[in-house]
Amino acid sequence: MADTPKPLPERRIVSSRHLAEGEGWEASELEYGMIIAYNAFTRWMSRCMAAAGNADLTPLEILVLHNTNHRGREKRLTDICFLLNIEDTHTVNYALRKLLKSDLVEAEKRGKEVFYRTSKAGSDLCEAYRTIRQTCLLEGLGRMDTNGEELRQVAASLRTMSGQFDQASRAAASL
Repeated sequence: MADTPKPLPERRIVSSRHLAEGEGWEASELEYGMIIAYNAFTRWMSRCMAAAGNADLTPLEILVLHNTNHRGREKRLTDICFLLNIEDTHTVNYALRKLLKSDLVEAEKRGKEVFYRTSKAGSDLCEAYRTIRQTCLLEGLGRMDTNGEELRQVAASLRTMSGQFDQASRAAASL
């Protein structure tokens, strides 16, 4: 007799069944959700930036541009890496060089430190991105969550999980 499919609420939606065997399958389900959310997010950033007027930036470069623009404050490479939780400073440094070459970011060397800030063109691009984000993303989210509490809870959970993944990566590196 053929197996009947499980009802939908009992199905496990995971990317790797071998990681979802036994206890802890919920973590595999979360990881899969993060994988597809990450890919959707990077696709969204690229398309939003293209609509804002610059289709040449990678998702990392977009993140670095927005972080450099954040609060209108100058930032060092180490500040940007720390805030974005990026360990490989070389990738962020490369992104900054590309943004400098595109005249979206400016740099000023003070002693041994280099401080980055968005140029007028970079700031204008961030503002165009913001306008498109409002129209294409935020208006749709408003129908999901009227007061923003649900999104704040999801964001807090993701920050907590990032700490768990960071700790696990340190543990794995020590094996």
